[in-house]
Amino acid sequence: MNGLEKIRLFLLDIDGTVCLGDHLIPGADRFLSQIRRNGGEFVFITNNTTRSVSDYIALFERLGVPTGPENFLTASLATADVLKGKYAQETIYVLGTESLMGELRQQGLRVTCDPEDPTIACVLASYDNQLTYQKLTDVSRLLTLRKDLGYMATNPDLVCPVDFGFVPDCGAICEMLEHAVKRRPIYIGKPSTCMVDMAIRRSRFEKEQALIVGDRLYTDIACANLSGVSAALVLSGESTRQELQESQYFADFVFPSVAELGDIWEKSREILTAG
Repeated sequence: MNGLEKIRLFLLDIDGTVCLGDHLIPGADRFLSQIRRNGGEFVFITNNTTRSVSDYIALFERLGVPTGPENFLTASLATADVLKGKYAQETIYVLGTESLMGELRQQGLRVTCDPEDPTIACVLASYDNQLTYQKLTDVSRLLTLRKDLGYMATNPDLVCPVDFGFVPDCGAICEMLEHAVKRRPIYIGKPSTCMVDMAIRRSRFEKEQALIVGDRLYTDIACANLSGVSAALVLSGESTRQELQESQYFADFVFPSVAELGDIWEKSREILTAG
């Protein structure tokens, strides 16, 4: 046995792990079907805040993979949970997409994209595929002139995998801002264990039966290490095997993609059942 036979709950990154851009990685649909066919569950735990849960459900429907709200825990939801604890009745300036702002509003938070709003108590930065230089200027002004403002970010990812390679993600945007305002945000998404803890609480499985699967060492694999959950690194996105060998993070398994992971996991389950 290789240890995979005990896994029943797959906590999956999306970008670079299951999808590249708006396309499934080859074999990803088979992998998700294998999980369901063998009595497992999967939950996407993604740092990507450009899409809401309903957006993701629609995307996977177009890709031929039926999903529901129970299959997603996003950095947007984790961020909303943290912000409700700190700024429940206050105004939050959001450097992000309309989709993110809509999700935060649905969670009962007061958000704005108006930098002149005098009630702003916190600035939230995120991956913004609608980014403009004016938005960067507005955030720089707020964080420079208002030293009392809280400063948070949805996730520390430096790049986001797409079909041609990579584009800058939230972490890169925040590093750019840091040069201007000399401040670093408090990051909420992975490697924070918030989404993992929420997923395990909602599932019918124990932590020992869970596996975090991702392509990024400093978010996905680091999150697994911090949460005490087994980790599988896939080489279909950002990280390489050599980078893993040179890093401080530990992956229990390494696969070229989720297609190979699914085949080996299903075979392990078959051997366990036959035994």
